Amino acid sequence: MTLVLHNTLTRKKEPFTPGSPDQVTMYVCGPTVYNYAHIGNARPAVVFDVLFRVLRASYDNVIYARNITDIDDKIIEASIEQNVPIEEITKKYTTIYREDMAALGVLPPSIEPKATETIDEMIAMIDGLISSDHAYEAEGHVLFNVPSFKEYGALSGRNRDDMIAGARVEVAPYKKDPADFVLWKPSEDNHPGWDSPWGRGRPGWHLECSSMIEKHLGTTIDIHGGGHDLIFPHHENEIAQSTCAHGHELYVRYWLHNGFVNVDKEKMSKSIGNVLLVHELLKQAPGEAIRLALLNAHYRQPLDWTDSGLDQAKRTLDGLYGTLRRLQDVQADTTDLPEDFRAAIQDDLNTPKAIAVLSRLAHAANTADSETDRRRIKGELLAAGGILGLLQGDPESWFKGSGDQTIDEEAVDALIAARNAARADKNFAEADQIRDQLGEMGVTIEDTPDGTIWRLSDS
Repeated sequence: MTLVLHNTLTRKKEPFTPGSPDQVTMYVCGPTVYNYAHIGNARPAVVFDVLFRVLRASYDNVIYARNITDIDDKIIEASIEQNVPIEEITKKYTTIYREDMAALGVLPPSIEPKATETIDEMIAMIDGLISSDHAYEAEGHVLFNVPSFKEYGALSGRNRDDMIAGARVEVAPYKKDPADFVLWKPSEDNHPGWDSPWGRGRPGWHLECSSMIEKHLGTTIDIHGGGHDLIFPHHENEIAQSTCAHGHELYVRYWLHNGFVNVDKEKMSKSIGNVLLVHELLKQAPGEAIRLALLNAHYRQPLDWTDSGLDQAKRTLDGLYGTLRRLQDVQADTTDLPEDFRAAIQDDLNTPKAIAVLSRLAHAANTADSETDRRRIKGELLAAGGILGLLQGDPESWFKGSGDQTIDEEAVDALIAARNAARADKNFAEADQIRDQLGEMGVTIEDTPDGTIWRLSDS
């Protein structure tokens, strides 16, 4: 079964074939580290983490780079507002980003390049673009000459007027063409800057990814991912500068973009006050539930984030982990992925269908008659969950909480034993009273054929 991916450039699904059978390369635009990551920032991290897992299941050598943008106007503004060095801002929020993404089950990338560690490569790329007449210097700036690249606009499908409007380009007298974009710009005395042939300055944002890709992955890569909002102008400009810098060699084989995240059907906006930070959501729900909520819609479609959707994700995981808890004494078989799961995930990462397979497997496990079937199904459930980054924890820990909520487990077990004794004596009034007492402690109990199990009510 072949992995099929929707290529933004060709606007169709295509079978995935890497440039080399010995190595798969993937680059995803990472965070600009000046503040906490919001749920929209988390979506590409989770989506492309799933793709990373899918690729590693089929290829021995997958190199996944996700960059850190640690020089940017917003970072400089945050540094000035907080009256602290830029490095303090970027170090703090890089650490927080990594911790928050780890809480969502996102694996570390193979490489995590930083923009500030790639300045020499950026200067070299600019110099080459000037030499080949694809860029020019003007008043301390270096700009890419957009008319020199005839294929400009192919990724976004925009016409020239739309591109100029969409780029929000600065009307500057030193531009030869309104669509030209900055590769290098002067730095103010109190701003970070690096020496260059064009004076002290810093790179334009678009150039950073092109240079980091060239340094760490080569001139042509297999997959480039990011949010839908990056198609234009960021990725359009990447294609232009990288293609021209490398003698019109192919830059990216497959372009993938995830859809926007809205909140209760409205676009996230500071002015509306509906920006949801991952850091805060993790106080409200387990990271795995947030991850599942992000995967419940196909990655290319917009995702409407709601509290009810997050609650449903928690309930779904309650059911799946409940199945694994009932199978805790069953030795899982080492098995291949179920065919219907494989078909779903290989079809352009159809996570909604793949998640539905998890529910099917849980139902099959709960009704299986033979030990052989239970062993096989548990193995399939864990294997499929592993591709999605789900069900990797201990079931008992899932139901007992992450440790943020303290509870006396011995007292709970003693109350459950007392309730079971009351039921055996047909003292149902006392049994109900104990159930209510447990409920007041924040404990929900469930009577199963294998005995009474419990969980924290808000898990």
